Amino acid sequence: MKISRQKKVHRYLSFFSNNYGFRKPYQILIDGTFCYAALKNKFNIKEQTPKYLDGDVKLLTTQCVIHETSTLGHSVYGAMVIVKQFATHRCSHNDKPVPGSICLESMLGVNNPNRYIVATQDKELQATARKIPGTPLLYLHQKAPTLEQPSAASSRMARINSNEKFEVNKFDKDTLTDLKHKKFGVPEPQAEMQKRKKKRGPNPLSCKKKKKKPAKENETQTSNMKKRKRIRVPKHVKEHWVSLVKEELANN
Repeated sequence: MKISRQKKVHRYLSFFSNNYGFRKPYQILIDGTFCYAALKNKFNIKEQTPKYLDGDVKLLTTQCVIHETSTLGHSVYGAMVIVKQFATHRCSHNDKPVPGSICLESMLGVNNPNRYIVATQDKELQATARKIPGTPLLYLHQKAPTLEQPSAASSRMARINSNEKFEVNKFDKDTLTDLKHKKFGVPEPQAEMQKRKKKRGPNPLSCKKKKKKPAKENETQTSNMKKRKRIRVPKHVKEHWVSLVKEELANN
């Protein structure tokens, strides 16, 4: 078995041990469907189940399960032989046998007080076991045994029980407050009044129209004055004019 599977099994069993009081040897209720799957996949229940759970187990069945496998005919004869090898747990259907799933469901009750692990391939019985808090579910996935993780009902009930266990009751809470205030003089925290936020309108300043800034005098004068356009004279024209001026001066 791989290390990851071993860790999962130990984690799930620790959950049921810490929250529901499961202890070794684990009591496993087995029905005919699990025995039929074990025979088909060549899984030795007596040898391999203790190795998988890493602890001693008690393999149990009921008279109703044995009666059911015996009435199904030759096709499940091997499963009937395997079922008869286990210890028979007394049920309340000795006079009128019922189907194995109904019998095991009655053995579990409302909260599985006897701490059974249910070993079955029956889908309806598996769905019922998941709804009962504190009920581990074991089945075969091909040739590999699989302990299913705790169901939602088991996790929810474990959470409720832990909260009740560690929660301080009202009497202890009042005693602690009296000791803090009277004996040790710890002041009571003043409850701050929460101010309700009133609905306010828009900011009046944000609604005002923006005022135009008055233009400065210099800016107005310069804006009214027309700008002079500078005409650029080419260099050769300037030189021509200069030469003409020099000739006139020389003639005079």
